Amino acid sequence: MKVLYIGDVMAEMGIKAVEHVLHDLRKEEQIDLVIAQSENVTDGKGMTVADYERLRRAGVDAFSGGNHTPVLAELFPLLDDVAAPVVGPANMTACPGSGYKIVRAGDKSVLIVSMLGDIVGKQSDTLMENPLTSIDKILSIVPPSSYDVSVVNLHGDFSSEKLIYGYYLDGRVSLVVGDHWHVPTADADILPKGTAHITDVGMCGSLDSSLGVKFSSIIPRWRDGIQTRNELETEGRTQFCAVLADIDEAKGHARGIKQIRKVW
Repeated sequence: MKVLYIGDVMAEMGIKAVEHVLHDLRKEEQIDLVIAQSENVTDGKGMTVADYERLRRAGVDAFSGGNHTPVLAELFPLLDDVAAPVVGPANMTACPGSGYKIVRAGDKSVLIVSMLGDIVGKQSDTLMENPLTSIDKILSIVPPSSYDVSVVNLHGDFSSEKLIYGYYLDGRVSLVVGDHWHVPTADADILPKGTAHITDVGMCGSLDSSLGVKFSSIIPRWRDGIQTRNELETEGRTQFCAVLADIDEAKGHARGIKQIRKVW
């Protein structure tokens, strides 16, 4: 089975990037399942139902989450609905839903789990359970016979934490993806016990920006101490970042993983 995990879809430019790339990419790579990190979809924070439906039409099958997932209440019914392919962090106290769901990909089943790692800045005090004990709990209560492939994302700020998470789950899940940085790391790999891993997958959206935000709204804040609001970049180059994992569904282990980065 081929699983594509798309990095943070950042606002309108991110949605358009997915719409521009995904249809042809699915055919070229014969992809069975597409998962997108969705916490930044609508104006950089959360995801509306309309944007969810738009990305579904673009070819996204399922959606992982992060610290901004519970910002928009209209998404709550989808998070709570076991049949809707949208998850937020399982260990984030304020996020509705279980944080994990099983979705279908052809005749196979895929367990998708979202977790929150440490977040710095304004949301550094976000209440959450330990992501290590939380994933242990989920893997203990979800019967292994109920899924063929398992994908876990850790949405956090520290590379060490996301690397540790991959090795902690090595051999226990099929794919571990770190996200939240919006900048891809160059370490996509299959770990010793068969789990595919990357520390950070990157983002989809504006390239000529500070992680999707205009430099003009960031630099005065940093240089001069002026209080400014983030303004989303809508011009310049666009990027699409993802990882594609080839998974042996009979064993649940990865055969390969490669990064995909397109810029135009």
